[in-house]
Amino acid sequence: MPHGGGTGQRVRTRALIVPREHGAWGLLLVPLFTGVAVGFTSPQGFWRLLLFVAAAVSLFWLRTPVESLLGSGPMTAHPSGERRAVFLASVALAVAAGACLTALMWGGRYSKLLLIGTIAASAFVVQTVLRRLGRGMRMISQLAGAIGLTATAPAAYYLGNGHLDSRGLVLWAANWLFAGNQIHFVQLRIHTARANTFREKFDEGRFFLLAQTLLLAALALASLLHRIPPLIILAFAPALVRGTRWFIRGPDQLDMKRLGWSEMKQGAAFGILLAIAFLFH
Repeated sequence: MPHGGGTGQRVRTRALIVPREHGAWGLLLVPLFTGVAVGFTSPQGFWRLLLFVAAAVSLFWLRTPVESLLGSGPMTAHPSGERRAVFLASVALAVAAGACLTALMWGGRYSKLLLIGTIAASAFVVQTVLRRLGRGMRMISQLAGAIGLTATAPAAYYLGNGHLDSRGLVLWAANWLFAGNQIHFVQLRIHTARANTFREKFDEGRFFLLAQTLLLAALALASLLHRIPPLIILAFAPALVRGTRWFIRGPDQLDMKRLGWSEMKQGAAFGILLAIAFLFH
């Protein structure tokens, strides 16, 4: 029994410290990859980008133990032993992130990171407030949080080439739109777990279908106006096909693990295709 209890306590402590949302890791790392891939212009920028990757991952990780301490997350650290472990993890992650950012911005360099960071932090505050309003605001709160997670794209782009221009902002917008599509689709699948026919799926998912149509139209218009690289449309294509195909597919029992892996593959494909779209423009 003691051994089992100790194992259970270690699992619980790990859950209080390590981010549990695998989808959120994707929403962080895919934009980060695209920002590095598009912004990397010379070998001299490698160490800057490496420091930023370490800072971004540390800050993302920091959120889980802080929420566990404050009681604002799914789990709360209660016993003194748990709180001590979670507190030490929070301090270590904060120190790591602070050291990386200090090294990057020493002497007033890359000051626009402060602007990006402020927007990202504000998005996370809004997400926390919306989440407290109840389950009905779950998707909207996730969309707000995605603004902060996808901020890694323009930040990495800025550190890579030294400029925060329209390309970096388009990169941010594209990553956020894709994240929004993923969040909406996952929520749709959860809420239609028992839907089998096209009519049942359409009744619940017509807003999602409309959002996909508007997204495609907006991308096409932006491409025609030369606001975005035309190949960006191809980056969104797999996700748009996935979302539309679900409506006409037969009965499909919801498997959250399989859905998670599928969306991770969608994210990887999007990140690669988006980087190609910018690099060949």
